[in-house]
Amino acid sequence: MKKSIFMSVLVGLLFLSFQVFSKSYLQFYNTHTFETFSGAYKDDSGNYIPEALKKINNVLRDHRTNEVHAIDVHLLDVLSEISSGLSKDLKSIWFHVISGYRSPSTNNLLRKKSKGVYHKSAHMKGRAIDIRVPGIPLKMLRNKAASLKKGGVGYYPDSNFIHVDIEKVKSWGPF
Repeated sequence: MKKSIFMSVLVGLLFLSFQVFSKSYLQFYNTHTFETFSGAYKDDSGNYIPEALKKINNVLRDHRTNEVHAIDVHLLDVLSEISSGLSKDLKSIWFHVISGYRSPSTNNLLRKKSKGVYHKSAHMKGRAIDIRVPGIPLKMLRNKAASLKKGGVGYYPDSNFIHVDIEKVKSWGPF
């Protein structure tokens, strides 16, 4: 009798954890600060988890100024779709973050160094991220992001990252 109760509880927990991972599980590794986030950012009802969002905002902060800004939850939803489209095992997908939120002062600094930095960058609104995923070819990551048609996708193979934003649907780079 005890064994059947244990098995029922175990199956229920496995099912619940699969639901959470399949709907709202994200993992970030900040390549500059070496900080990570790994977990659900939505609950089973689809509500955003404030404490998780706070942790994500901190990991994706401007590493040059240490400024924290809210990351748009719709960007997180797009990243979740990308993750689930790349692997059924969401714990295997780590987004290595090159740039998340970018303060206006950092954006201006980067604009002086590169012509490719837009003066109204979506990074300054928490609506863009530059990423790569170890073990996933960059072209595959780009194609998955672009196939969603949820915003802009930039492809930077020489710098080994893609840009994803939730602004106008567009793409750039060598496609």
